[in-house]
Amino acid sequence: MKSCLPLEMGKANLDVFSETLLGLARANRDVVVVTSDSRGSGKLVPFAKALPKQIIEVGIAEQNLVGVAAGLASAGKIVFAVSPGSFLTARSLEQIKNDVCYSDQPVKLVAISSGVSYGALGSTHHSLHDLAALRALFNCTIVVPADNFETAEAVKAAAEMAHPVFLRFGKRPMPHLHRPGTTFTVGKSLLVREGNDLAFLATGETVVQSVMATDLLAQEGISARVLSMHTIKPLDEEAVVQAAQECGAVITVEEHSCAGGLGEACAAVLMQAGVSVPFRIVGFPDEETVPGTQLEIMAHYGICPEGLAETARTLLNRKRL
Repeated sequence: MKSCLPLEMGKANLDVFSETLLGLARANRDVVVVTSDSRGSGKLVPFAKALPKQIIEVGIAEQNLVGVAAGLASAGKIVFAVSPGSFLTARSLEQIKNDVCYSDQPVKLVAISSGVSYGALGSTHHSLHDLAALRALFNCTIVVPADNFETAEAVKAAAEMAHPVFLRFGKRPMPHLHRPGTTFTVGKSLLVREGNDLAFLATGETVVQSVMATDLLAQEGISARVLSMHTIKPLDEEAVVQAAQECGAVITVEEHSCAGGLGEACAAVLMQAGVSVPFRIVGFPDEETVPGTQLEIMAHYGICPEGLAETARTLLNRKRL
């Protein structure tokens, strides 16, 4: 059984993204960044200072951002289009649909400060719709890394991809979740904790919340599995079905609306596979998000160790009935 290692804190995934991207760009002049008013907030200042000819700032013009990125990609450049998630996937959805996905341009769409990272700035700045919107577009891989390792590997994998890809990052420092030697593959989930009583299928910054919940549950003799579902599309359907069959209860966790995200994707997989288990989606309900910091908002909706542990207890009680 994989031991519950203490969580060692690392950097914010966004910092790791920027550092990895700079390394790729230094090695290959065709790697370019297009950004919309995000040099500072996007941690791209070092990139701009080191490689000023490989970064384009379009200003507060997200639709132009995607159009310019698609044009550069069509000319053979390896393009990372960086913008706050709430604006990238709302203001530019038509351009993502037509200029990138339908035109099959291998743009790497990078959403920064996603989910409720902007905290008290409120629902206008919260990105809780993006996974649902992009899942509905064909030809778009969606990756939401959970820690620094997944982030670095996802950026390197995205640079090599010949089709559109969407990378989603938050702002907080993240703990290291994986052992040395772990292999990252787009489309294949990663086991973070072993367990057989129930399974947490989590993505992005909710994975660590799920891990901490398993530590609380372990004190009560409850064995909980945690999978990092870093790729939302294509989803690791085999792992979803296996977790349900082996654990008999499933909780999905996401910093996203309960509508159209990881939870509904997993539910569809299980229903179509004919696997019936106690199941719960933990995410954001259909309402305006409450004010507060990112962690305060997440805790309000039960996306915290204590909240997830309570959801697990409730689901296990249902399982025993």
